[in-house]
Amino acid sequence: MNKLIVSPSPHDENYTKTSAIMLNACIALLPALAAGCVMFGLRALLLTAVCIGSCVLFEFLCRKLMKRENTIGDLSAVVTGMLLAMNLPVTLPLWMAVIGSFTAIVVVKQLFGGLGQNFANPAITARIVLMVSFPSAMTHWVVPFFWREETADAITGATPLALGKGAELPSYLDLFLGNVGGCIGETCALALLAGGLYLAARKIISLAAPLSFIGSLALLSFIAGDDPLYQILAGGVFLGAFFMATDYATTPISTKGKIVFGLGCGIITFVIRHFGTFPEGVSFSILLMNVLTPYIEQLTRTKVFGAKEAEKNER
Repeated sequence: MNKLIVSPSPHDENYTKTSAIMLNACIALLPALAAGCVMFGLRALLLTAVCIGSCVLFEFLCRKLMKRENTIGDLSAVVTGMLLAMNLPVTLPLWMAVIGSFTAIVVVKQLFGGLGQNFANPAITARIVLMVSFPSAMTHWVVPFFWREETADAITGATPLALGKGAELPSYLDLFLGNVGGCIGETCALALLAGGLYLAARKIISLAAPLSFIGSLALLSFIAGDDPLYQILAGGVFLGAFFMATDYATTPISTKGKIVFGLGCGIITFVIRHFGTFPEGVSFSILLMNVLTPYIEQLTRTKVFGAKEAEKNER
């Protein structure tokens, strides 16, 4: 006689495992990491290794102390480490990177219950914490090798968004290929675009949030008289749009919600860049929209056909 076995969802044996999703995210970030190593040297690889290693270590120790099942096998800590490194300048002291990893894994992720329970993107929150705590180190940019004089050592220079009016701006080609100052993984638009399209082709992410993010920023920049193409190629727009505005845990699930989320990111980024004193606004915009995600979900949720909402005064 066949037994009826009751088990929690998911019931589809062919569903994509978390480790497979995270592995694809790691693969998608490899072009940006390679571009960072080419532009800024092998210290970019060292900083990335430190971020990944410390994130995995903190997750392992934290789960042990909490006496919970260890989750380092799902590779989410590896992705967090890679994303954190992509958001850091190559000259950042390694001990500061470890503090960022602690913030991302222990404070933002594990203290809120682990993967899927965090209210904000761990890597973005860690970047903002480091930026506020160590502003000098977090804004020490190195000019890429292709921009350096043959006799020059590691020279510092401004990012494309921090260049003042009247300064010679980098070309679209330099912005597209990453031949500009900035964080390790945010400068090469080509590498980030390739990684984002890979994730979309593998159906790991939806392009709803990235396209609405980039499109709204470009439109508002055009209306304000700024160069829209320069605005979307410069800074961390592609890194934020494809890799952090698509985070499963901190962004809306529905397509409508993703579009609203992306529009909000684009609008906030434009406001900070155009009216604020801080040249970049991608990290702050995504963090603010992370906080609003539950409300976006509530406003954009799909109503079940034929279902009636319960009356408030129903007894």
